[in-house]
Amino acid sequence: MKETKSWPDLAKDLTAQLRNLRGGAPEVMKAFSSIAQAALAPKALDAKTKELIALGIAVAVRCDDCIAFHVKAAFEQGASQEEVTDALGMAIYMGAGPSAMYASHALEAFRQFASASAPAASAA
Repeated sequence: MKETKSWPDLAKDLTAQLRNLRGGAPEVMKAFSSIAQAALAPKALDAKTKELIALGIAVAVRCDDCIAFHVKAAFEQGASQEEVTDALGMAIYMGAGPSAMYASHALEAFRQFASASAPAASAA
């Protein structure tokens, strides 16, 4: 049986690995960071909408690491599960069957990030 991955742990681990990459290829990673900042800057679309678009693309190109980062960012930008699901519907429409499989990964990732940030139930 396949073990369910922890999407928050994946995002955390990847952040550490990207830090290592920045040390080894600082000019390239600085340029990539500049592209990301320019693309994410709110203009005609707000940051949440842009993260939902990025999530749809992550699903369509079948990038688990990208799913982890963009679900986390969409959640942090205030995306609801309904907005994530709607964006995933577009990814499935554009990418057919394989995108449906990766959309299920993204939805589980959203649930894990939401669960991790929920206040702990008080012990009575």
